[in-house]
Amino acid sequence: MTPSVDSVGSVPVPPRGHRVRQTIEQLRARILGGEWPVGGRIPTEPQLVAALGVGRNTVREAVRALVHAGVLECRQGSGTYVVSTDELAPVVARRLTDDRIAEVTEVRRAFEVEAARLAALRRTPEDLAALDAALDARDTAWRAGRVDEFVEADAALHTAVVAAAHNGMLAELYASVGAALRCTVAQAMGDALEPERYVDHARLVAAIRAGDPAGAAREAGAFLEPAPGA
Repeated sequence: MTPSVDSVGSVPVPPRGHRVRQTIEQLRARILGGEWPVGGRIPTEPQLVAALGVGRNTVREAVRALVHAGVLECRQGSGTYVVSTDELAPVVARRLTDDRIAEVTEVRRAFEVEAARLAALRRTPEDLAALDAALDARDTAWRAGRVDEFVEADAALHTAVVAAAHNGMLAELYASVGAALRCTVAQAMGDALEPERYVDHARLVAAIRAGDPAGAAREAGAFLEPAPGA
């Protein structure tokens, strides 16, 4: 298809499908960049048209695509809201049921063992500082006996390990199972933080700090062993 010419009469305009894809990427970039956080409302259609420099139909199609993907949600009479930062998270959430928790644990093991190994090879001083802070927050939540805070802190520590692996695709895939990760931790903890359920992650962080990939992988996998007979 031959590019058309815009109203100025000199600037080539790409074919419509290409414009929609570009607009989707622009919207996604603003969401991932935190300009429009999860739970927040995105600008109105006229505002998006002005900001992105494309037509109403292009904006409408791009928004519709992200709604279909589970990233945005249109609320009648209120506007369009960000409900996820990526397309995989809603898919994983829909598939998460009690009878699939064992599968979630297996997927976590696949991601987290390799992430720990890579983190031991690639961690930076900034990564180590983030790991120390996350480990401290996790221990503080445990000592306080606050289950919800502990679940979030535990997830934050594992996310910091993945970030220290410096593999963008791995980080994106891991982010998509965030809700599933929290669900497995919450299920393991139950209604109260009992001493027999505590899993020390200090050795995992220490192995990453020491640059010991085999040790880090071993520590990451130790608490994600499949149940007997699984």
